Amino acid sequence: MLPSRDRPLLITGAAGFVGGYLIRELHRLGISEDSLVGLVQPGQAVAGVGRVIETDIRNRAAILSDVSQSAPSALVHLAAISEPARARSEPSRAWDVNVEGTRHLAEAVLSYAPDCRFIFACSSEAYGSAFNTHSTPAGVEEDVPLKPMTPYAATKAVCDVMLSQMAVEGLRCFRFRAFNHTGPSQPPSFVVPAFAQQIAAIEAGEQPPVVRVGNLEAKRDFLDVRDVVAAYAMAAIGENVPESGVFNLSSGKTRTIQSILDHLVAKSRVPVTVERDPERMRTSEVPYVCGNNERLRQALGWAPTIDFEQTMDDTINYWRSTFA
Repeated sequence: MLPSRDRPLLITGAAGFVGGYLIRELHRLGISEDSLVGLVQPGQAVAGVGRVIETDIRNRAAILSDVSQSAPSALVHLAAISEPARARSEPSRAWDVNVEGTRHLAEAVLSYAPDCRFIFACSSEAYGSAFNTHSTPAGVEEDVPLKPMTPYAATKAVCDVMLSQMAVEGLRCFRFRAFNHTGPSQPPSFVVPAFAQQIAAIEAGEQPPVVRVGNLEAKRDFLDVRDVVAAYAMAAIGENVPESGVFNLSSGKTRTIQSILDHLVAKSRVPVTVERDPERMRTSEVPYVCGNNERLRQALGWAPTIDFEQTMDDTINYWRSTFA
């Protein structure tokens, strides 16, 4: 059943990095600003939506009321403590926001908007050490066990299992295990913008000509954020989509962190050197991460469209603009 265009589409975490791209993608697909509701933390601002709800998703009563009043046709749940380092330093908050907040939203949808499509931004981090035992050249598939290794990954794995159980009770839930995704405006706490920001700062004379890096040997599966939100939008408003399911949102390819650094350094407009930073040097317990995306391709007709070299170029140009 198609979502009703007479009812809004609700986006949690609408003020975040991915939320902004999702809003622009929905506009591109013809969804009007008035049809979008952004749920954000108190005090946050968001553009491109007809209505903003300021709510702490840890507040169950508030969430029940918000979902009841908005009666969304689809809900894309992006809000989370998404930086692994922050989740490790604030575990109680991470569990409350990521797990309890998700439970509140899903229960509200089941109670007040049972035909709503619930789109959940899970994470490939939930696979954890399973990458070391279940990887194939085509990448891990969705039926491998979840063996999270960090607090952030554990919160996402718990939500994944919880929503799978709630789907049995009727929740129309799409669980997307999103692999590394990046692009312009992503915070520099993530690897691609971390390199790009440093190079742009060096070009602008804002820091010495040294790019400080951590472990470069790990192989990871990267996507452009614009391809990621295209999948979320397809699930939220597309025709002929399944009632529910779990999907790897991945490129199906790997690249080393070293190759990303090499590409960005080659784009530098001034000479730079690379220096290992002991504070960034963490031995990877999962050296190889790749996801098989065949299930998603078959279910939604989705495929990546943006070359990752373009993603990296767009990212460094974004950071150059911030120093202009």
